[in-house]
Amino acid sequence: MKTYSIALLPGDGVGKPVTEAAWDVLQAVAKASDFALEGTTFPWSCEFYKQTGAMMPADGIETLRRFDAILLGAVGWPAEVPDSVSLHGLLLPIRKAFAQYANIRPHRLLTGVSGPLKSDDFDVLCIRENTEGEYSGAGGRVHQGTADEVAIETSIFTRKGVERILRFGFEQARVRRGKLASVTKSNAQKHTMVFWDEITRELAAEYPDVEVASYHIDAMAARMVMAPETLDVVVASNLFGDILTDLGAAIQGGLGFAASANINPDRSAPSMFEPVHGSAPDIAHLGIANPIAAIWSGAMMLAHLGESDAAARIMVAIEATTKAGIGAIPGRDKTETIAKAVLERLL
Repeated sequence: MKTYSIALLPGDGVGKPVTEAAWDVLQAVAKASDFALEGTTFPWSCEFYKQTGAMMPADGIETLRRFDAILLGAVGWPAEVPDSVSLHGLLLPIRKAFAQYANIRPHRLLTGVSGPLKSDDFDVLCIRENTEGEYSGAGGRVHQGTADEVAIETSIFTRKGVERILRFGFEQARVRRGKLASVTKSNAQKHTMVFWDEITRELAAEYPDVEVASYHIDAMAARMVMAPETLDVVVASNLFGDILTDLGAAIQGGLGFAASANINPDRSAPSMFEPVHGSAPDIAHLGIANPIAAIWSGAMMLAHLGESDAAARIMVAIEATTKAGIGAIPGRDKTETIAKAVLERLL
């Protein structure tokens, strides 16, 4: 029987209970299938930072490298550790070190969940470039604290980075509805975004079976609200993808339904799976965090590992749960109630 080794990083706040809920579901489906999951939990978090001065140990990346996949809850506790410290101390180093350049975020309304739009026809797959672009971290500040202070943030776009994320998007479009939307702001950013548009056109010639359209980020934000049925696969840079996927999460009913995968497509290093929501300090003590996004992320992990049938069973159980009204309304049901309902509905 195949055994997969999974690194568990519950993190901060609601990350802990939703990771526990997701792991319970994953273990249940594994026991009912022909594989096993072996989890190792790491306490790397803002609390860990307060104790040690680092978000993870110096050998954290090499420790994670031996695992088949990583399941993460949520990281951040801004009242005590700045988000810039927590993000650059854990999530971004993992994504970059393991070349998890494809951030996949599925956005669709689950049965029984009401979104803010009049139409329920919402099914968009957002592909976000995950390792360079606007979040490269290049830049600096000089003359800090003086009237002459200067801050520079440099976006870095490489041909390799842009081409591989667009190609990944084209391949996803091929197995979905055959439509790809590339998002830039090339009318204002005449170097990086024109570069992105040029590579989109070059690759489009290799995928004649995929309908390609290019949009500016502001027009895409409007289209996601006004005409989401015209979209299939959306590919965007790190910053634009980050913004659009929060919009997508709102349209699908809230962050409690928004799953994601940080994928290393060539499988030379582990991929990482996490709900889009943060640590939610304001509700972390209430026991009402929706674990569906974390459970959905776990299903994406199983699909990536090759356990597609088990992943599909989890998605059926999630949809049956929300169809019954459990977990369908943010903040109404307890975390453990939703998790129990998904477990009961596993085929």
